[in-house]
Amino acid sequence: MAQRSSEAVQAIVAAWSGSVEPLVELLADHVEWWDIGLAEPHGGPAAADHLRRRVGDGVVADVHDVLANDEHIVALIHATATKGTHTFSYSIAEVYHVDAEGHVTKRQAFAPDTAVIAEFFGPG
Repeated sequence: MAQRSSEAVQAIVAAWSGSVEPLVELLADHVEWWDIGLAEPHGGPAAADHLRRRVGDGVVADVHDVLANDEHIVALIHATATKGTHTFSYSIAEVYHVDAEGHVTKRQAFAPDTAVIAEFFGPG
């Protein structure tokens, strides 16, 4: 794993385990945080607020694998989400862009069942 992305990898895994602050601390001031189903990203401080709201959103996740180099991190995630009496499982691939200081500048998420995920979680 690349040196500058190693702290970000640890923060991503921690966030999926429910500890979001290490990742929030690594978000660049100008971060673009793209969630599934959104037409526009959350940007800057709004991305951190959004991330804090989403943690504990009834999601239990297994980080299947993480691949990283100096500029990118790809996290393969399998998750189960529960909202009231509704539960479903899904897989996503998250792509993070990391700058020279190790800050996350962009996050994108991809899934084969985008519409179901967007409908379940509602507006970001």
